[in-house]
Amino acid sequence: MPITEIIVIALAGFGAGAINAVVGSGTLITFPTLVAFGYPPVIATMSNAVGLVAGGVSGTWGYRRELKGQWSRLRWQIPASLAGAVVGAFLLLHLPEKAFTTIVPVLLIGALILVVTGPRIQAWAKKRAEDEGRTAAGPSRRNTIALTVGTFAVGIYGGYFTAAQGILLIGVMGALLPESMQRMNAAKNLLSLVVNVVAAAAYTLVAFDRISWAAAGLIAVGSLIGGTVGARYGRRLSPTALRAAIVVLGLIGLWRLLS
Repeated sequence: MPITEIIVIALAGFGAGAINAVVGSGTLITFPTLVAFGYPPVIATMSNAVGLVAGGVSGTWGYRRELKGQWSRLRWQIPASLAGAVVGAFLLLHLPEKAFTTIVPVLLIGALILVVTGPRIQAWAKKRAEDEGRTAAGPSRRNTIALTVGTFAVGIYGGYFTAAQGILLIGVMGALLPESMQRMNAAKNLLSLVVNVVAAAAYTLVAFDRISWAAAGLIAVGSLIGGTVGARYGRRLSPTALRAAIVVLGLIGLWRLLS
């Protein structure tokens, strides 16, 4: 592997780890980067999922304080994410690769749209979370069921193609939960980590020889550091600049996929 490729992939992993801890959708940095270096889409997806587990761990650990008091709800959401990830990983491993190469550009476009509209989604979620009179109350039984189903659906998406699942989770939780943005972000990090761990384990067990372990290792090292930095300093960074970088790299990856 050329030194330039090593440096760029490691830096992409760092950026993805930091962005996932703060915003979500860091896959839109690492996935297009791998595709731009000539990795086939399925190999890029599996290698990326394996590598980003490390960043998910560090990002979740960095937000551990915000997870306090959420476990009565997360005991429903975590199994939903796990089950959804199993379904999504199964689809990736068993559908023809041609189907993936057909679906991924559509998913990538959708993910980029979510990145662009992310500020509005998060502002909407924040308004609902801070709506006076709701902040002290927990979710109703109906909202808990809806939240579990929504988390399961996002898990399927994440197990198949991880990009922007964090923004989807923020949107789902913001619509149904009386929580602050930082607490929802902490839950998002944990649930995204569950999905990535399940997907990575499935890919490793079933398609070990189809994973680029060199690329996965570089992403793991970069994202582990990036997740730590993102959880600690990410709130000080400009979300607009981060989203612009994601969109540019996403468009490059889309161009490579369609060319």
